[in-house]
Amino acid sequence: MKIQTEPIGSIPRTPELIAAITTPGNTADLTKLYDAAIQDTLMEFEKTGSPVVTDGEQTKSSFATYPLEGLTNLAPEGMRIDFADGHHRQLPLLTAGPFRYGNYAVKYLTTAQTKTGTPVKQAVISASALSLLYPQSGIEGYPQDAFMKDLLNECEKDIRQCLEHGAYKVQMDFTEGRLSLKLDPSGGVLKHFIDVNNQVFDRFSADEQNKLGVHVCPGSDHDSTHSADIDYADFLPQLFNLHVGSFYLQLASEPDRVKVLKVIKQYLKPGQTAFIGVIDVLNPVIETKETVRDRVLEAADYIPLNQLGTTDDCGFSPFCDDVSTTRETAFAKIKARIEGTKLAEEELSA
Repeated sequence: MKIQTEPIGSIPRTPELIAAITTPGNTADLTKLYDAAIQDTLMEFEKTGSPVVTDGEQTKSSFATYPLEGLTNLAPEGMRIDFADGHHRQLPLLTAGPFRYGNYAVKYLTTAQTKTGTPVKQAVISASALSLLYPQSGIEGYPQDAFMKDLLNECEKDIRQCLEHGAYKVQMDFTEGRLSLKLDPSGGVLKHFIDVNNQVFDRFSADEQNKLGVHVCPGSDHDSTHSADIDYADFLPQLFNLHVGSFYLQLASEPDRVKVLKVIKQYLKPGQTAFIGVIDVLNPVIETKETVRDRVLEAADYIPLNQLGTTDDCGFSPFCDDVSTTRETAFAKIKARIEGTKLAEEELSA
């Protein structure tokens, strides 16, 4: 019996890299800093014994905006996402068509693959999140249906390139899913988001869909969330309608994990794997391997072992300027996840 364990994606950037990115007029050589940060991230991942690694998103502006890098047909003041501590993030608006990615995730994947022999997982942003770029007022000469056609094509390309270049798994980040129920309690927006993302997933074969996953959480930025007050019980029944093999679910920070596990048990479909969060990325306290073990054993009471995996609640630094968690803390937590998962395996196999 083997319980799979995978990271989500982002790792806090090095202090030197953060300073170079955020300090106006900084003349540091970003190329060298990026290269060193990726190399160090992969090395630290390997020290934890992680069977799957990522590049830590060291060179991404953020998990959501990397496809927009270099685009000139954008304007500020798009959708605003408010976090519980009072800060916010804001998407831009598209000003003209056609919509094309300025950057594809395969670039991060192939760079990481040259620096490690461990399987590399790649995160991509959801089509549903990028659909929010289109302004409600429309764009003259570029109707929304034309935009959506372009968006679906680009999202498919982003994923397919990663699969073609040997990604261990391609994970779509869908953090707006839970948030959608805060914006529209009727669930209409969530159902629309599910449909949009399935239009992408349905372009892949059943075997390819088994290598695709979706990550959901209530947001994680500067140790704050945007939708933790939304009940998982209202969200998960729709989530498992996505046509992918893996679901990466924030759980460690939930106030009532058993309630959530009961919902997972009810709606998880055959052939789907639930990677439950056993590491609270918002809490600076480093979990012990025994704590992780106990969380896995708790989940095993509700989820079949052949459909159970472990992960972290979220990436540790989804935005490049997030300094709320240190690299040392992040890797210590990852090591605890891996060792705690092994302890649970041993106990469940006894």
